[in-house]
Amino acid sequence: MFRCSLLIVMLFFALLSRAQDSIPHQKAPKDTIKKHSWVKACVFSAVIPGTGQIYNSVAMPKRKKHAYWKVPLIYAGLGVTTFFAVKNGMAAKAYRSEYESRIAGNGISAFDEYDNNGLISLYTQARSKRDFAILGVGLVYILNVVDAGVEAHFVNFDISDNLSLSVRPRMFDSYSYGASIKFNFR
Repeated sequence: MFRCSLLIVMLFFALLSRAQDSIPHQKAPKDTIKKHSWVKACVFSAVIPGTGQIYNSVAMPKRKKHAYWKVPLIYAGLGVTTFFAVKNGMAAKAYRSEYESRIAGNGISAFDEYDNNGLISLYTQARSKRDFAILGVGLVYILNVVDAGVEAHFVNFDISDNLSLSVRPRMFDSYSYGASIKFNFR
């Protein structure tokens, strides 16, 4: 189900970018440049991770499309952290059930090399690792949304050669030194 919805969203954006390519490129006056919504990018990434980056790439001019490569990284981060959360959760559950089985008097079965204190220690470690992995899932998810929003701000950002910055050393008086920063907008 998730793959199907992701495929539909990607096809939608592909068709949207194809429709924009068929329009002849003319330089629009500055007043008619369409604002790119950072809120939409954040909402897209919050609903389906990675779609905000695709939305930003579709809106970027031809020479600056570079956000597609982030989508596999997002899903790799979510997948790896989810894998470790599930793996450590299952290990904690196994250690707990073994400990409860021993307390109930059913004997030693799977982890006979550990005593009860060792099982408690293993359970605590696995639970901590699971919690950190869940925190990692949340962190990757939040970074995905923040990245989409920040990149949306830079969709129409001017990075032409007409912009320059110069930093030069400056002496204010005989004992004070500093730097002079000069922006040029040509």
